[in-house]
Amino acid sequence: MSECTHDCSTCGESCGERTEPQSFLKPHNPAARVGKVYGVVSGKGGVGKSMVTSQLAVLARRAGRRVGVLDADVTGPSIPKAFGVHQRAMADERGMLPVETKTGIQLISVNLLLDDETDPVIWRGPVIGGVVTQFWTDVIWDVDYLFVDMPPGTGDVALSVFQSIPLDGIIIVASPQELVSMVVEKAVKMAEMMSVPILGVVENMSCLICPDCGREIPLFGQGKTEAAAEAHGLPLLARMPIDPTLAQLTDEGRIEDHQSQQLTPVIEAIL
Repeated sequence: MSECTHDCSTCGESCGERTEPQSFLKPHNPAARVGKVYGVVSGKGGVGKSMVTSQLAVLARRAGRRVGVLDADVTGPSIPKAFGVHQRAMADERGMLPVETKTGIQLISVNLLLDDETDPVIWRGPVIGGVVTQFWTDVIWDVDYLFVDMPPGTGDVALSVFQSIPLDGIIIVASPQELVSMVVEKAVKMAEMMSVPILGVVENMSCLICPDCGREIPLFGQGKTEAAAEAHGLPLLARMPIDPTLAQLTDEGRIEDHQSQQLTPVIEAIL
């Protein structure tokens, strides 16, 4: 074997440097300060992932932390609407500036960059993945905790987030239906393949609480989430009932006014 010149393009050897897996992690903006980064994921859409992300940010902010939300669901962005934020994100010579909510939560979303927030985002996967990466590398975050609202499933954008953003952990959101075990398993396997720790599982829409008698009504059947979590050695961190008040406040852009403590165990695990 000849002496190594450290120029792999001219070498045919299978040495350690050549065979060692490459990291695709990107550094954040040099002007940014970012503490811990947590992704909120699901193997399918419609389970309330953005709702959980928003409430986690609200609770962490109430605990006195500086908090940001990176909306990685580019084709279905809902984070700005939940917080009642409609102004455009601005930039200076250092990079892009996140928009702040009324309580000081920092947000970035494609909806904050469009001329009209109702315009559809009709982009191909690699372009969307590039935008999400820029939300990490170009934005001047100043946060103790950054929550990433992931797109549903395990496609291009989810892969871009897992590969380019150094996640400290993920929270899996699921609903109580029978197929929850498959949904959780997909998310778990992707996290394991990407070597990202899983904090646990949150079951959303677990039941409806009768406003008259307080009885729990399992609209989607008895929850299967706990069994699915146990099958993978994960804790069920919280069960969230259907809450009409939360839905109304979200529609009004006032999710920061909601006082539920359902996700307190998740925030305690994070903080």
